[in-house]
Amino acid sequence: MSTPGSVGGNEPLRLFVALRLPSSVLDAVAAWQERELGARRGVDGWRADGRIVPRDHLHVTLAFLGSRPSRDLEDIVAAVDAAAIRTPRIELEIERYRQTRSVGMLVLSDRSGAAAALADDLQERLEALGVYRRENRSWLPHITVVRLPDRLRAQPPSTRVEPPLLAAFAPSDAAVFLSRLHPSGARYEVLDTRALHSLK
Repeated sequence: MSTPGSVGGNEPLRLFVALRLPSSVLDAVAAWQERELGARRGVDGWRADGRIVPRDHLHVTLAFLGSRPSRDLEDIVAAVDAAAIRTPRIELEIERYRQTRSVGMLVLSDRSGAAAALADDLQERLEALGVYRRENRSWLPHITVVRLPDRLRAQPPSTRVEPPLLAAFAPSDAAVFLSRLHPSGARYEVLDTRALHSLK
């Protein structure tokens, strides 16, 4: 894990905040990916209809900030910390597979609404800092499992999940990620993590 202090200078940072998943969940999703998506995998993770997201990149995005100057990082981490402290216990469950024009995802059930409340609180704090602008659509808890190439983005879903894929689970923590773009796809580094305090 990198740390905020190790990111120096005024370089722009491509940042997002996400919930990290326990190893047992990562293992189960990776096994599902291999079973449902891996049959026709080719070079660099691409298969006939998409690029499988690596196990260590699986997460639940809370807010994508895009390119920010490194001087914003300390305030962003503080906002994550403040929101995490206020968070009641989060329990998520994999509900279904959904495909959009650019990705395939596992949509999660957030029955208590605790994850949505955390996302809303965090996004409000980030907006107040001037580092984030909310999307017009409602936040949807999900795990992106495959990225689709342009030529296939109009195709309908072909992959299914037979619920329950695994039991309800709690995220391990919230983290600030740095995304570095490479020809073979983005690579993520964790810059900082904050425990979810699981208030009753």
